[in-house]
Amino acid sequence: MDRGGCQMSGGGGGGDGGPDRQGTMITLEDLESFSEDQPADSGNGSLEEEGETMEEDDERLLHYWQDVARGHQVEVDEEMSRPIQQLTSNNQGRSHREHIPFTLLTRKEKCGELLYEKRHYEKGHWACITLREDTYEQSICYGFMKIMRYICEQNSSGDYLGMTLPIVTVVRTDENHSVISNDVTVAYYLPAHHQAQPPPPQDNEIVLEIWPATIVYTRPFSGPTNEVTIINQINAMAELLDSPGVCVNDSFIVAGYTNPAHINRQNEIWFLERP
Repeated sequence: MDRGGCQMSGGGGGGDGGPDRQGTMITLEDLESFSEDQPADSGNGSLEEEGETMEEDDERLLHYWQDVARGHQVEVDEEMSRPIQQLTSNNQGRSHREHIPFTLLTRKEKCGELLYEKRHYEKGHWACITLREDTYEQSICYGFMKIMRYICEQNSSGDYLGMTLPIVTVVRTDENHSVISNDVTVAYYLPAHHQAQPPPPQDNEIVLEIWPATIVYTRPFSGPTNEVTIINQINAMAELLDSPGVCVNDSFIVAGYTNPAHINRQNEIWFLERP
């Protein structure tokens, strides 16, 4: 698998990140809904029985995630059992997810409908991995599973780092915005308490980068993220901008807030203002 940088400032050598293989978001929403359906522990069993129950629950979680992932043509190996269990137990409820901070600069609306927002994101540390799979969706999902392992103890601190949203993918296109490159980078923003000194990953395919402060033009959209929908969203956004020439023309970000299997998945397309 190829690996490259993923600077938020975009440009020819920039990078990418996001999810439809994006098992990323599969983990959070689907696993939460699964765990909520499980019967509560009565607390009357022996330690041995409780241990057996926990092992059974972990196995069910893994099998559930594998079933969901197959719908995205993704295979999930047994090594993901521990990260899945950790991410599920540490993210019960959306209050446990930290959102990437930004300053809203302007909003453009028409007849009460939001066309796009202009935001300022501060400089920050991101963990990034660039993959080149057969499809955009597969690259996203396999990339997130590696990021997920990093979040869940495969880092120098050996601790669970915490989840942030959105998980982003940086996609590159040709100048006509008609074709997406197979190189896709999944990027995870380090939580605030790890920004000053992010723990290095054990996986050498994951790189820690400081993305510069950036102005972003962003528009929400719902539904799946794939090559077709992303191209459509890029072209729709380009038509709405008053001065599209101020933005990078061949590198864009897809930001995902909910899992890709969800019917009403919430996403954003981000255009990056030229430095």
